[in-house]
Amino acid sequence: MSDKRKGILLLLISAFGFSVMAAFVKLSGDLPSIQKTLFRNAVSAVISFGFVLHYKERLFGKWENQKYLLLRSFLGTLGIVFYFYAIDALVLSDAEMLNKLSPFFTIIFSAIFLKEKPMKFQIVSIVIAFIGTLFIIKPQFSIEVIPYLLGLFSAVFAAGAYTVLRVLGNKEKSYTVVFYFSFFSTVTLLPFVIAFYEPMTLKQFVYLLLAGTFATVGQFGITLAYKFAPAKEISIFFYSTVLFAAIISVFVFQQAPDGFSILGYIIIFSALSYMYVKNKQEEHNQSVKSN
Repeated sequence: MSDKRKGILLLLISAFGFSVMAAFVKLSGDLPSIQKTLFRNAVSAVISFGFVLHYKERLFGKWENQKYLLLRSFLGTLGIVFYFYAIDALVLSDAEMLNKLSPFFTIIFSAIFLKEKPMKFQIVSIVIAFIGTLFIIKPQFSIEVIPYLLGLFSAVFAAGAYTVLRVLGNKEKSYTVVFYFSFFSTVTLLPFVIAFYEPMTLKQFVYLLLAGTFATVGQFGITLAYKFAPAKEISIFFYSTVLFAAIISVFVFQQAPDGFSILGYIIIFSALSYMYVKNKQEEHNQSVKSN
């Protein structure tokens, strides 16, 4: 199997892991999003702690990288809290699609903070994706729009976290970054969970443990995938989460996205496909010029 095929397979496994995680978060019922986030990341912290010890790496990274690790963890924690709120309040595939807008926001943030000038096709893709988002959110002056907006904010904060990861580059090992983020969110959310704790049944507790386990599968799957192939070549396959989420929504929760949402998915997938093809063309043109 070629490295690219391995990367695609690992990305599909990662997408499935995150989709199942979302399903277990929704199945755990009417619990505070902060409480769900704590359990999800506590499990990830334990598993990633084992990896850090196994490879004898630093638990909390290098001193010079602390500001980036802290900022990445802070933004990532907010992103997950908003994402879990959206999962509870929306059709699962709607929450997934809004959260997966993060690559478009990453382009915007990279342009603003990293001075990476976006190409024309990237700008076109962002505009098309935004139009698709409107079909999912269906803007209205009503309290019902709040979960959609929080789902969108989950993508904004995730993109912020990914932008900081670009600054970190290869300065820290992936399992150190995962542990740092999981530990940070667990410690910072713990006081809020204690203050507003909602009693859980055994079933809810097991669901949250399973959510954390599948989240870790997703986290390490995506980390390993990008070691086998560049993100620009395979990242589009990660959007299979929306397909997995739609199937789970129908068969587990008896929820189906409405016609406007499906149209929004098609528009956003079109923007992604366009950006993917143009990235490939750009890469080929640069390769020809260098030769």
